[in-house]
Amino acid sequence: MEENKMGIMPMNKLIISMSLPIMISMLVQALYNIVDSVFVAMINENALTAVSMAFPIQNLMIAVGVGTAVGVNALLARSLGEGDYEKVNKIAENAVFLVVLSYLAFLIIGLFLIEPFYRSQTDIEEIVIYGKEYLTICCCLSFGIFTQVMFERLLQATGKTVYTMFTQGIGAVVNIIMDPILIFGLFGLPKMGVAGAAAATVIGQIVGGILSVWFNQSKNYEVRIQMKGFRPSSSVIGQIYGIGVPSIIMQAIGSVMNYGMNRILIAFTSTATAVFGVYFKLQSFIFMPVFGLNNGVIPIIAFNYGAKNKERVISAIKHSVVYAVTIMILGLILFQTVPGPLLQMFSASETMIKLGIPALKIISLSFILAGFCIASGSVFQALGKSVYSMFVSVARQLVVLLPVAYGLAKLGDVNLVWWAIPIAELMSLAMTVFFMLKVFRKIIFQIGKGS
Repeated sequence: MEENKMGIMPMNKLIISMSLPIMISMLVQALYNIVDSVFVAMINENALTAVSMAFPIQNLMIAVGVGTAVGVNALLARSLGEGDYEKVNKIAENAVFLVVLSYLAFLIIGLFLIEPFYRSQTDIEEIVIYGKEYLTICCCLSFGIFTQVMFERLLQATGKTVYTMFTQGIGAVVNIIMDPILIFGLFGLPKMGVAGAAAATVIGQIVGGILSVWFNQSKNYEVRIQMKGFRPSSSVIGQIYGIGVPSIIMQAIGSVMNYGMNRILIAFTSTATAVFGVYFKLQSFIFMPVFGLNNGVIPIIAFNYGAKNKERVISAIKHSVVYAVTIMILGLILFQTVPGPLLQMFSASETMIKLGIPALKIISLSFILAGFCIASGSVFQALGKSVYSMFVSVARQLVVLLPVAYGLAKLGDVNLVWWAIPIAELMSLAMTVFFMLKVFRKIIFQIGKGS
């Protein structure tokens, strides 16, 4: 087995080669998220609001898929660094089993819980109808996204990130092409409206999932998945979720936060809720490349930690922080200079533009702080300390953001509510710095000692 590039390639070149394909593919993913809402907004504002209000469930789905895959990614990369190839294959086989369990959970949600979820947020019947159409399809056919996310992480864990650019990119392109065709009934197909947007989404995910499985089986020579005679390993699954559960909780908290903010904002007007949904679509175009950077950096740090190479671990951390903060500065400039045109992409009414411009300008003040915090989160995950990221996320979104937003809403001005996000990010920065210093002192500076 030839030496893995994660242990020998110059760090700057390595991070770029590992992260750039993922960043590009996630930019395409962010683009299709935006395009999806752009087409839905052409139906009417209630349709846009319904899709925006679906975010907590969709985010929970991503939390389970990505959180589980983060555990697999870090554990598998560490085992590669240690040269334990038998464990590598065992981890991958248990990962497939967890994909099946994750899908079954969201199939149940899609069949029984969607309408109660919407009615708990609004009594506007049209929004409930649109939302039920959209989210039922996304949940009941979610096997595509769980498969895609997991098998992409298997590729990333072995350094073959270029293939994920194709799986995510092609899946996203399929989604973008199918959106107008299914929503508006082009080329003789039935006009499906909001349901068409959901169908386009799951079709893209299924295509991405099929491709990711094929790339793993044909190109990922360091991982061999043989499911014949497979039995789940409680030990391996426990290790996966030991790393992954904090990540799942951390991302799932985003669903709670989004649900709470929707409840707060809809008390002003449904347009405020639509603005918040549009913000999440737009900010994904900034955050997704940073998450892509993280996905490339996590296996690098985990591999070199397993190989007991302290200098390369520190170098990877420094590079990732610089890149993440730079990307977020560019995002801040974009949101501060052209918020109006960004909103107009979503067929925004005059009221929506009036509400949205100050919202985008205020919220984006948190971007630079968020860049450092996200990059630090990748360090925690790679070194098996995902629980630190979970603590930061709980404090930021539940302890600070929602209570502050609720308190500011009581003052009667929706523009004040947006300030809860930068305020929460300041607290997040303080906690992240504290945990980062702790990780350096107790883990990173100890690498190689006594060995």
